[in-house]
Amino acid sequence: MTTEFWFNTRTHEVEEGKVSPAVDRAGPYATRDEAAAAIRTIQERNARLDAEDAADD
Repeated sequence: MTTEFWFNTRTHEVEEGKVSPAVDRAGPYATRDEAAAAIRTIQERNARLDAEDAADD
């Protein structure tokens, strides 16, 4: 079984496995480092989607 890492959006901590409730988790990520960078990844993705939405208006 492959280990999954999750980013807890409430505590901003990386968790190994499904520790927290789903509403507080982002992921899964393949590595601890990817999960640790999740907040940056989420912010970049949101900015890109916001720009695409603005371009559609």
